[in-house]
Amino acid sequence: MNDRFRLRPAREDAAHSRLRLTAVVGLLLVTAVWGATFLVVKDATEGMPVFDFLTWRFALAALVMAAIRPSVLRRIDRGTLARGAGAGFLLGMSYILQTLGLQHTSAAVSGFLTGLFVVITPLLAWALFRQHLSLTAWAAALTATAGLAVITLSGVSFGSGEALTLMCALFFALHLLALGRWSPGRDAYALTVVQLTTASLMCLIGAAPHGVRPPQSGSTWMAVLVTAVLASAFAYMVQTWAQKHVTATQAAVVLTMEPVFAGLFAVVVGGERLTVSTLVGGALVVAAMFLIEVPSSPSEKSAESEGSERTEASEGSEGSDEPSPQSKPALWAKETS
Repeated sequence: MNDRFRLRPAREDAAHSRLRLTAVVGLLLVTAVWGATFLVVKDATEGMPVFDFLTWRFALAALVMAAIRPSVLRRIDRGTLARGAGAGFLLGMSYILQTLGLQHTSAAVSGFLTGLFVVITPLLAWALFRQHLSLTAWAAALTATAGLAVITLSGVSFGSGEALTLMCALFFALHLLALGRWSPGRDAYALTVVQLTTASLMCLIGAAPHGVRPPQSGSTWMAVLVTAVLASAFAYMVQTWAQKHVTATQAAVVLTMEPVFAGLFAVVVGGERLTVSTLVGGALVVAAMFLIEVPSSPSEKSAESEGSERTEASEGSEGSDEPSPQSKPALWAKETS
């Protein structure tokens, strides 16, 4: 019997590794979708106010998800509503600040400064939660940032547009941390619906001064629908689920692949020229992706395990006096070892 219990941690580690790999692949697919729709969004917003576009995009995404699974409305309890609204607020602020910043800076500089969330995320994780950060995680974050700089920058000044975009990166980092803390133990589908609804309401406020106008052409409607279903409903549902199984820092590194995919699709579909900087920068971002998959040292695994146990214990005790199901095997293993 003792042998059986000794085998359990190995099985659990293998299952956790498979879920973690699936989560990374899911996030990678999300960045591919965002990169592929970059040209679609760019063309659509040339003929439609950005806040109008975002309002329709997020509102339709929430409506599509609710229409596919109407029962989701009954699964939105008080905790899901509060956490989803909080995460949606952070997401909405990210898009609003990025949009305002783009009026005063170039798209390339905006892309780089937004991508700095990959460094801001681990800094905030340490400052807010005293979360252990391995040297490998830092190396991956800094390598990804270097890759973004090579892809996007050819010189930069700092003004109001850059300041707004840097604040946007801060809110994107906070959104990643919020999902990392709040998505475990919650219905990812319901949490995503609340997030998208909240973001839509925030963009509606931004569009209110001139009134929200619907898309004026069939191609713009198609762009709204594609971004609503794929780049919003699907993408944020996958991200919300994936962050149950990877840390916020790991998620941040994976999400820096978005400009790499955007550049790839711009070359393949948009006919743009493939530059050396794009190749070198993309290689650095891919290298960062491999770095986050490097096995941790025993001391790092121990620190991560302790942090995970604390998180599970706090989630299990929320609203209940019983220990969480996840915590029971760990306690049993300690008692029988």
